Amino acid sequence: MRVAFFGTPEFAVPSLRALVGEGFDVVAVVTQPDAAQGRSRSRLVAPPVKLVAEGEDLTVFQPEKPTDGAFLVRLRDTRPDVGVVVAYGHILKPELLELPPRGMVNVHPSLLPALRGPAPVEWAVIQGLTETGVTIMQLDAGMDTGPILHQIPDHIDPDITGGDLSEHLAELGAQALVETLAVLEQGKLNPVPQDHSRATLAPKLTREIARIDWSKDAASIARLIRGLDPRPGAWTEMDGAELKLFSPRAAEGTGSAGALLATDGRLLIAARSGAVEIFEVQPAGKARMPIDDWLRGARLTPGGGKRFT
Repeated sequence: MRVAFFGTPEFAVPSLRALVGEGFDVVAVVTQPDAAQGRSRSRLVAPPVKLVAEGEDLTVFQPEKPTDGAFLVRLRDTRPDVGVVVAYGHILKPELLELPPRGMVNVHPSLLPALRGPAPVEWAVIQGLTETGVTIMQLDAGMDTGPILHQIPDHIDPDITGGDLSEHLAELGAQALVETLAVLEQGKLNPVPQDHSRATLAPKLTREIARIDWSKDAASIARLIRGLDPRPGAWTEMDGAELKLFSPRAAEGTGSAGALLATDGRLLIAARSGAVEIFEVQPAGKARMPIDDWLRGARLTPGGGKRFT
């Protein structure tokens, strides 16, 4: 089966490797353009999918937008039977969805119709869900609304971070993908329409969502911090200086929301109810560090009037 693969970040890499490893004929890999990085924005960095594709000597396309006419002609010339989309980064228009005779399938890291949208992994942790999984669906013009082809459920460890869960679901998604395409080749797929009345959303993570609200309970704050670890990172401020927090634990403690309660080898901050222990931080413009290293330089004293906002 001839496959056109659409994907960009590290999450998509296991699926691409699985397709190649299982002997599927990947005739094209479509990914985002190289991204400018560095202070001067002069250094171009290739997407993880591009690096893997080039290592496998696969044909790579990097259109600015997948609606570009010249790109569509070149992709059509590769004669794909099916398209596979894994965290590509663009919503595909009907002209592209209909290009492969067998349509486009998508790897989505949730049990649809739950957590439709761009950030299902992070929201699963933030919401404190105990189960998630991966869904292989047939892409249509909607946002994660197409028929379900295959699902694999999975348990969520209560202390897992968004980053670790994403890595795990990427591998699980690769497994579900090759299983689905094997059944597709046999012509035995049975698409199941989604129950749209049960849909929940996983919206884009904004800077405001990532800001810690200390008026919430300690468990909710700890879930937010874990869900946004390592990226984009949950953040707070003290004296106008931004600080990202990592490695949290909900703990006992009493004080006004955001008050500094302890600095004895840990950072203990009061929430609306309970408190949150923090064991790693990242000051603005610096690397992530253990809390002891930061506290030595910060020289904070509980009860000294300092608070997080």
